[in-house]
Amino acid sequence: MSWSRRVQTPLVWGGHLLAIAAFAWPLFVPALPASAQGAVPFAALALAPLAAVALVFLLDGSVRSAKVLALLGTLTAVGAAVRVVGTGVGGVEAVFVLLIIAGRAFGARFGFLLGVLVIALSSVLQGGLGPWTPFQMFACGWVGAGAGLLPRIPPRVRRAGAWEVAMLAVYGVLASYAFGLIMNFWYWPFAVGAGAGISYSAEAPLGENLGSFLLYSLVTSTASWDTLRAITTVIGLAVAGPAILAALRRAKLPVDALR
Repeated sequence: MSWSRRVQTPLVWGGHLLAIAAFAWPLFVPALPASAQGAVPFAALALAPLAAVALVFLLDGSVRSAKVLALLGTLTAVGAAVRVVGTGVGGVEAVFVLLIIAGRAFGARFGFLLGVLVIALSSVLQGGLGPWTPFQMFACGWVGAGAGLLPRIPPRVRRAGAWEVAMLAVYGVLASYAFGLIMNFWYWPFAVGAGAGISYSAEAPLGENLGSFLLYSLVTSTASWDTLRAITTVIGLAVAGPAILAALRRAKLPVDALR
């Protein structure tokens, strides 16, 4: 491993940990002094975009070749167009199909960068930039990265292609529900007023807050938006997955360098 990669790897993981802390800020508030609790949400909103920018710059060493940059730019434009057209209405996120297939074909680093850039570009095109944007960037980036970390299926396995698509479909379901949960988590305290059964309380114990959050997610997204997102992702992967995956793999990028 080169010196730059040895330095880059802990910095990349540090950026991901900062992002996780920004998502999970409601868990930290009860443990802090009362004088500091009010500042935590603002710190979380500041951490997410800073971590996103830092990670994009840190990861650019894995996409230095012109071929990788060209493909990343093309897929970013395609993904942004798909997202603008689909707009995520009712939980439909057709862009998940592209992120999962690209992450699978080219590795976790490529999948993460693609997710981040697709959200950034589509948000600019839609005029939908806001405090939620960096959180969406990370959440979609992790969807693409997770697909790149799935185990490889040896070609000698009978019907390896069908097994691979089935694995991606299962991952698509899990990723769809996970996306909904983590996107709900950072926003949940702002979304519900005090006093409701699903409200966040800085004074409540962790178990009580987690129970309220899970009920909030179930009512607002898990049983509706997230389920529809999972269904459309599975259908998209089953119908278009094999052809798109084969087409991307013909690009013959240095996959191992992007994992």
